[in-house]
Amino acid sequence: ANPNCEVLVKRRTDEQPPQITVTFVNGVEEAFDAAATSAQSIRKMILDTGQYLETEQMFREAGEQWPVIITEEEIHQEAPGVKPRKAEDK
Repeated sequence: ANPNCEVLVKRRTDEQPPQITVTFVNGVEEAFDAAATSAQSIRKMILDTGQYLETEQMFREAGEQWPVIITEEEIHQEAPGVKPRKAEDK
């Protein structure tokens, strides 16, 4: 999936290192030193952030609290419909 974001390229004429700035639909900007950051790293960040934003939007549209708060007690509860496996079954 392609997250909604804008990538702006500006040519620099000063001595600063090249920079890539990504602006997401929620207004959050991420800036990268283009000389020190691989294209793959930037792509991964864009996809990860896009997935986070889509998840947040899904929860908000459903009227759910965001961010989701999971209590310590809930973390240790067994998931419904999941049968715990014995050590020898592993």
